[in-house]
Amino acid sequence: MALKLYGVPFSTCTSRALGALYEKGLDFELVPVNLSVGEHKQPEFLAKNPFGVIPVLEDEDVNFFESRAINHYVAHKYKDQGTDLIRHKNIKEAGLVGVWVEVESQTFNPAISPIIYQLYVKPLHGETADHSVVEAAVEKLGKVLDVYEAHLATSKYLAGDFFSLADLNHFPYTNYLMKTPHATVVNSRPHVKAWWEDISSRPALKKVADGMKLSV
Repeated sequence: MALKLYGVPFSTCTSRALGALYEKGLDFELVPVNLSVGEHKQPEFLAKNPFGVIPVLEDEDVNFFESRAINHYVAHKYKDQGTDLIRHKNIKEAGLVGVWVEVESQTFNPAISPIIYQLYVKPLHGETADHSVVEAAVEKLGKVLDVYEAHLATSKYLAGDFFSLADLNHFPYTNYLMKTPHATVVNSRPHVKAWWEDISSRPALKKVADGMKLSV
């Protein structure tokens, strides 16, 4: 049975999982989930993810949820296909991938996600963005990216001289950010900007971006 990914391409978490599937060159079916009618809260979907959120990756009789966990699974199961996203043959490099995957989840994501929520998600629900929240988050993100700038001055990618999950997992939120006036927080840092231009030009991630149709 083919892999099935339940979600919608404009979702940052769905697009994160799509990035790994495309980098691996895998055959899979994207199964749309109608969020507007609450399909993700219905019993059929809750049987796949009891928390009622997207995405879910269905691989035969097992369902995986949480996009970063999905990517970890895909990277391991299909380690010999497509891009090596974890560096299986070098434990130190694999360890560095793990470090920066955690940085994305625990430090980068909390800084950038309020910006995207305010500018993209609230308007979808007919609500007005709170720009004081946005400005505070941009300031916080800038401090995070100062660390990235110093690190990327000596490293092409986050975990070394190779593209990995550490880079890929940053893509969805940054892709949305770069369509806003706050893209300056990236563009004003030359090494961060070069890193972003590199990863966003990858064919797999360009394909992901094509499906992310929300705009501000």
